[in-house]
Amino acid sequence: MPNSTELMIRAMLPLVRFLQNRVQPGSSDQFLRRVSRHVRLGRGISRQTISINGVACDWLIPANEKASRVLLYLHGGGFVFGQTPLHLQMGAYLAKKMSVRLLMVDYSLAPVHPFPTALEECVSVYRWLLNQGYKPQNIAFAGDSAGGNLTLTTMLKLHAEGIPLPTAAVCLSPVTDLTEKEKRREGFNDPLLPPKAMKLYTKTYIAQNDPRDPLISPVFGNLRGFPPLLIHVGENEVLRDDAIKIAEIAKAHGVDARLEIYPRMWHVWQLFLDLPQAKQSLDDLAQFLGSRMK
Repeated sequence: MPNSTELMIRAMLPLVRFLQNRVQPGSSDQFLRRVSRHVRLGRGISRQTISINGVACDWLIPANEKASRVLLYLHGGGFVFGQTPLHLQMGAYLAKKMSVRLLMVDYSLAPVHPFPTALEECVSVYRWLLNQGYKPQNIAFAGDSAGGNLTLTTMLKLHAEGIPLPTAAVCLSPVTDLTEKEKRREGFNDPLLPPKAMKLYTKTYIAQNDPRDPLISPVFGNLRGFPPLLIHVGENEVLRDDAIKIAEIAKAHGVDARLEIYPRMWHVWQLFLDLPQAKQSLDDLAQFLGSRMK
């Protein structure tokens, strides 16, 4: 049975859904950046803003950090919205839970910067980590929604370039297929993601490129050689099918992949840290990645 916190958050979801149909891509980016600048992350963690090869990033550093271990986090937002205070707070939770430095990449956004800019920036940041002396076995990837897509496509591009991959990766509610999807789960209404907004996000990011390009839709890619992969998705979200499909493909390609479908949950519920299922998911993520980082 849903608890009071779940019911309260669920009651807010229609407002978020409504606003997504009204806010144009790019119009809220400066507001999000101003708000995120002053977010409180709680005791035991510090934040350092840094530019890496021209890409804005944030180090979230716990007081109990273990040297030389990094979680590279790629936030969601439909490729059109930047990192939010909720992403930073979730990142701080993970950094403290895992006792590692977390590097959150505030990549460039569509429509000003459509594909492949964000992907190239994520690859550039990972290469920078390697150049700084961090070892692949000490680095893990994680990302939600569009960031889950970038987690997978970044590894596809790195693998194609012969660059060693991180030791493990986690995708939260990833979008993995950006081809036309109107006929999927016909009659289903996602509690958070409205179809009109999703279509706009997708069109804005893809621009004139082929949506079947594996670096856009990783379900068309070859995942052979990928590190262990954990995927969490909500039962009550339209991207559940994307998660199921990429998990099946990963396993078919010999990847050690695990899929968890959380009952009643919506898109990236992990952002709501007061929700018991959020901490349950994040704790599982932390254990999965932490056990694989040297």
